Amino acid sequence: MTVERTGRTAGPGGFAQAHAVAAAPRPSATMGNVLGIPEHEFTPRVRDAILKLMGEMDSLRRELHNTRARLEEVERTADQDHLLPLLNRRAFVRELSRHIGFSTRYGTPASLIYFDLDDFKNVNDTYTHAGGDAVLAHFADTLLCHVRDTDVVARLGGDEFGVILSHTCADLANRKAENLANVLAASPALWNGRTIAVGFSYGAFELTPSESADSAMARADEAMYANKRAAR
Repeated sequence: MTVERTGRTAGPGGFAQAHAVAAAPRPSATMGNVLGIPEHEFTPRVRDAILKLMGEMDSLRRELHNTRARLEEVERTADQDHLLPLLNRRAFVRELSRHIGFSTRYGTPASLIYFDLDDFKNVNDTYTHAGGDAVLAHFADTLLCHVRDTDVVARLGGDEFGVILSHTCADLANRKAENLANVLAASPALWNGRTIAVGFSYGAFELTPSESADSAMARADEAMYANKRAAR
């Protein structure tokens, strides 16, 4: 799951448009349609009062529709990383809890991959923050292009990324992590005509039923650092 990413899962905008069609305010009905009484049988005062009431009802429908649209936009913004077209850590933890719940309740496997860019401060110092942002954007785009629509990709921190692989056991997760690592290593970012190669570490494991999202994140961090130590 990502936020408004091109060519991937239908973004929140697609849902909002469909919801807008379904929830769009209906045009005002005539009094006869509403009350089942011919309009000519109403007195002028009653007719005016009913017309005013129907206008107020239409106004309330429009206001409710607009409020719902604004709330949906606020929710999307709250889940989105401020720089990249990915979920943020808050939304990722929520999705992690959801997948752990599925694993606990239905035995559905899911796995987590954790990526951490090595010495990213040096990238910012060498290429400026604009170059660093280009590296982060390239890393994010590469991950998005090589996972399924049912998977979840997020930026967890400044240079940390997480991927939730749905319906994926430990063996498949390790193979997928290795595949992603090979793709990322083979495609460095380009910025202002310069190639910026960045090392990274990663760890992968299957989520354990009934564990908390916090413990899963801690295990992911440990797995990543274990791989980093082994690489050294």
